[in-house]
Amino acid sequence: METLHHLITHYGYFGIFTLLMFGIVGLPVPDETLLALSGFLVSRGELHIIPTFIAAYLGSITGISISYAIGSTFGHHILLKYGHFIHITEARLQKAHDWFEKIGRWTLLLGYFIPGVRHVVAILAGASELQMWEFALFSYTGGFIWTATFILLGYYFGIHWKSVLYAVDHRVIIISIAAILTLLIFYFIIKHKSNSTK
Repeated sequence: METLHHLITHYGYFGIFTLLMFGIVGLPVPDETLLALSGFLVSRGELHIIPTFIAAYLGSITGISISYAIGSTFGHHILLKYGHFIHITEARLQKAHDWFEKIGRWTLLLGYFIPGVRHVVAILAGASELQMWEFALFSYTGGFIWTATFILLGYYFGIHWKSVLYAVDHRVIIISIAAILTLLIFYFIIKHKSNSTK
């Protein structure tokens, strides 16, 4: 924790961007802790909310885009052989593959909230030759929600952010996000139908 705090205060927004980029690719960076800590530092006035969010969001989508490029360039078999260098194991690949098979592109959106999945699901998307625009639509939206969620957690809970973060059940977050998205989809469908009948 002290190391993260030092890196953020020393390197600022560039440090947030770089750490998140490498964390999403698969290096051992505590991504949610980094985001919540950044939000806490915003609440203390050590950082500003807009550049903090921009740096974090750009870091997350840059990292996941690199993972997608790795998957589309090298494919599944090479990842199994050399993936251990960036903490990609056969078990993680299989877990992400199962998610991808079940809910497809939505895995890119919700996968950010599942440790061990967000690091490899973009690689699987690239290896499966998912088109870039589809990948970007789902993964960049997921990155926006994920980044905002944990920065705001750190911001609003202040000095209690660590205990709240450790108490958070990722399954609860996924269910909550899925429920919100479902409600939004129904809202726009109903709104579209009401406009079309006028």
